[in-house]
Amino acid sequence: MGGGLLHDWAQQIGPLAQGLWVSARLAVVGLAVGLPLGLLLAIGVGSKGRSLRWACVGIVEIARGTPMLVVLQLVYFGLPQVNITLSSFVAAVVSIAVITAAYTSEIFRSGLAAVPHGQQDAARALGLRTADRLRYVIVPQGIRIAIPPLLNFAILIFQGTSLAFTIAVPELMAQAYGIGASTFLYMQVLSLAGLMYAAITLPSAAGVRLLEKRLGRHVAAAA
Repeated sequence: MGGGLLHDWAQQIGPLAQGLWVSARLAVVGLAVGLPLGLLLAIGVGSKGRSLRWACVGIVEIARGTPMLVVLQLVYFGLPQVNITLSSFVAAVVSIAVITAAYTSEIFRSGLAAVPHGQQDAARALGLRTADRLRYVIVPQGIRIAIPPLLNFAILIFQGTSLAFTIAVPELMAQAYGIGASTFLYMQVLSLAGLMYAAITLPSAAGVRLLEKRLGRHVAAAA
């Protein structure tokens, strides 16, 4: 029984590894696009300009209130209705970037708000403009504070790439379902896919916890 399972896994591991690579690329590219957008939204939400602030709040709340699966479907199937056609991979990246921007904007906003007011007052006393205060004082420290929750969110996004199979992206779950449909060994192949996800997420989560402790000691010492 065990030999049969290992034999099946040995045959399945190749296509699943290809799917895992696609999942990783989806997560990395989507985060690379979404994180800067999230920071811009966080700055916009904290802006003194009412129009900009409410526009950013509206974008964040709408995106946060829409399930990722719905965003995927809207981007992939909805945009062609207005003559914008994207490949399944690009549509998945756009969807992940939208979700990432909306959720990380709140993480960034919390990090920016946690920067000591004394440092912000000192920057004003030095005559720094708002843009310079953000660039040199507030944003660098706010990002440092936000790193652990951002990394935890990145892990969730990697797991969320499994939804991309619904728009025919050949990621890990799509490969697993394809193998299951041809062999009817759904339990075996899905178990292997779960182990492959865990092989990435569990060490990543442990690393984030370690980093969070080290950053926490640094912040405590600085205080």
